[in-house]
Amino acid sequence: MKNTILNILKSAAAVLLAAGTATSCLEKYPGSYIPEEDAMKTFQDAEQHVVGIYASLKSSSLYSGYLTLLPDIQADLVMATLTNSNPYAGIWEWDIRPTNTQIEAVYGSLYSVIGNCNFYLEKINDVIAAETDDDNLELLDTYTGEVYAIRALCYSELIKCFCEAYPSVDSDGNTPDDEAARNMLGVVLRTKYTEPEPVRRASLYDSYQLVISDLSRAEELLDDGDDDPTANEGDEYDNYYISPAAVYAIRARVALYMRDWEDAITYSSYVIENNAFALSGTATNPTTGASAFDSLWYYDTGSEIIWRIGFTPTSYGGALGAAFLNYTRDYTYLYPDYVPAEWVLELYSSSDYRYQAYFADESITGVPNGYSFEIPVPLVVKYWGNRSFTNSYQLYHVSMPKPLRLAEQYLIRAEAYCRTNATGLAASDLTTLSQSRGAGAVSVGTEWLETISNERVKELYMEGFRLNDLKRWGMGFSRTENSYSQTEGNDLEVSADDPLFTWPIPQNDIEAPGSDIEGNESNNR
Repeated sequence: MKNTILNILKSAAAVLLAAGTATSCLEKYPGSYIPEEDAMKTFQDAEQHVVGIYASLKSSSLYSGYLTLLPDIQADLVMATLTNSNPYAGIWEWDIRPTNTQIEAVYGSLYSVIGNCNFYLEKINDVIAAETDDDNLELLDTYTGEVYAIRALCYSELIKCFCEAYPSVDSDGNTPDDEAARNMLGVVLRTKYTEPEPVRRASLYDSYQLVISDLSRAEELLDDGDDDPTANEGDEYDNYYISPAAVYAIRARVALYMRDWEDAITYSSYVIENNAFALSGTATNPTTGASAFDSLWYYDTGSEIIWRIGFTPTSYGGALGAAFLNYTRDYTYLYPDYVPAEWVLELYSSSDYRYQAYFADESITGVPNGYSFEIPVPLVVKYWGNRSFTNSYQLYHVSMPKPLRLAEQYLIRAEAYCRTNATGLAASDLTTLSQSRGAGAVSVGTEWLETISNERVKELYMEGFRLNDLKRWGMGFSRTENSYSQTEGNDLEVSADDPLFTWPIPQNDIEAPGSDIEGNESNNR
């Protein structure tokens, strides 16, 4: 059963749902391009619709592009080079307006996926009622669980980007303030397809409650009936589809964002203790011939990938590495728009495999700098591209997004342990992760937040977490001017209370007919 949807995805990888052109992002529903007379009626229809939902996640506005890159570029992880080609300029310079097309693309694409999920969930009960094959009925439960999980994930990303951090009762941020969250702006919640719903933002509390409800429903539907949550049918690494472990991984992340340390520990432990997954280290991957860790980034495969978005050379999303390399400009030189901030490079020890996999200079890449000025730091090569694509198809800078990895679960649990004064357990988790990467043991003392911050940067560099991490920790940042970065934005200092840590709601959606959407403080800058 667990291989069925994988085979479908491989055979139908080119299926993409067309984007709507309505004024409001919230109006991008399947109804704009799926005729009602062809609505989901049979098992095969439902199966193909799930394939379409997975395919829509390939969008370059989501994990293979803006949703991953913008939060880290906006923060303090990279510097824009002199004479760069100006992608994401407003983001890096903190000149972010409600009319920013990249922000609107993230918002609209997430709601588009949610709309597809709502279409499926509205139709699935009729499909189940008409189905008589027991195997198909079991598969429909699995597909429905996956759809609930995907909807929850999309809503969690909207909350992360477009809402303030979950509030705390105490100044240390250790105790969630649910009452305050009930009076804070969340996101517009759409759970229906045909039935009209108010176009206004729910509270932050209610927005997260929908995410938790969807994840709970996904957990019920995907559970194989075994009492052991660390071993479910369908849990295997390199999954192209949502498994029970993926649901637990999302739940752990959401619990961290909600300051629910107990659930963060519980759900991350379910994943960490699952024998289907293991941290990638120095051992050679027999399939790729590279080390296990290098294979994560060179070939998008590895024992710690809980869920990846499947790309093929003829069906893929955005090119995550383009802004860091731009080799395709002339296939002779590299023209990086962004290079790593020097403080990031200084975090890694000389033995850390992550440094070697994420960064490289000309002596490693074999490709010279195409600019007339010197760049004295190595370039970001984490997303050089899947080597199977580059070697056989000259398809550069395209990597399969890996939204859920085991490494993040160790980091989640370590932070939750620190919040509950179990710093010894946190040190053990951080050390396990660090040593799997060839680095040394990690000690955790009174300045544990700095340690957590550094370890998250070293592991999750350019995977889209940094801006939200700073927001939920209440931390600002500053950039250090240098000779090889553009003048505008290179000496930026951002305070922890800057409203642009929360992205503005797209102006089109605020002004759309029938909208009662209230903007963020960043909408008024």
